[in-house]
Amino acid sequence: MTFRKRLQYLLVKRLQISNKNALTLILEGKVFVNDIPVFENVVINPEDSVVSEGQILKAGKQFVYVAYYKPRGIETTLNLEIDNNLKALLPFDEDLFPVGRLDKESEGLLILTNDGRLFDKTLRSEHQTEKEYLVTVDKKIEDDFIQKMSEGIIILGKKTLPCRVEKVSDFTFKIILIQGINRQIRRMCYKLDYEVLQLIRVRIGEVELEDLAPNEYRYFK
Repeated sequence: MTFRKRLQYLLVKRLQISNKNALTLILEGKVFVNDIPVFENVVINPEDSVVSEGQILKAGKQFVYVAYYKPRGIETTLNLEIDNNLKALLPFDEDLFPVGRLDKESEGLLILTNDGRLFDKTLRSEHQTEKEYLVTVDKKIEDDFIQKMSEGIIILGKKTLPCRVEKVSDFTFKIILIQGINRQIRRMCYKLDYEVLQLIRVRIGEVELEDLAPNEYRYFK
C-alpha cells in the first residue's frame, strides 16, 4: 500500500522547522502543491510535487503503466534466481512490478507498473476487478460444461463464485472472473474432466491485450 504524508509533516522534515512554523507557511499560502498554493494541511500523494518559497521539497513521482503479453513458459516473478523468470525478459529501465499473476503455462495480459495503488485496487477482492480469459480445452464443449462452470465448481474445498462463461467454438470458451484462486480455471476444468490446452488472459478491468504478441508491450494511462 502506498504511504502518504501530511503536508505539515513533510515541511517539518525537509525544512527542519517546528510544526508551528510549518503550519504558518501553509496558512500564508507559501507552499505550492502541483504549482497551486494550498492553505490547509492536505495529504500529499506520491505523484504530488511540493515547493516552498522557491525550494523544491518533493518532486512528483512519475507513474508508469504497461500492458505486457507474458509468454507461455515464463514464471511471473522478478526473482532472477528462478529459471525462466519474468525479470530477465523485461526491457524497461523503470523498476516495474506485475499486477496479478499468471501461472507458468498460462499466457497473456499482465499489467506492469510502479504504482502501488493500482496493485492494491486490482487485487483486493472488494474491488471486484474483472479478468477475462480465452481458454482452449481437449474435448468438445457441451452446454452442461458451460452451465456448471458458470454456476461455480468446488475446488480446494471451496465453491468458486458464479461467473460469466461463453462458448466461442467447439473447443474454446471465454470466462470472466473476479476471483484469484491459484490455477482456478485449470482446476475447474479438471473437475469436469477437461484439460486446458491453452489459457490466455485477454483483459484486466478496462485494459485489454488487443493485438499484442508474446513479449510485446504498450504503455497506457
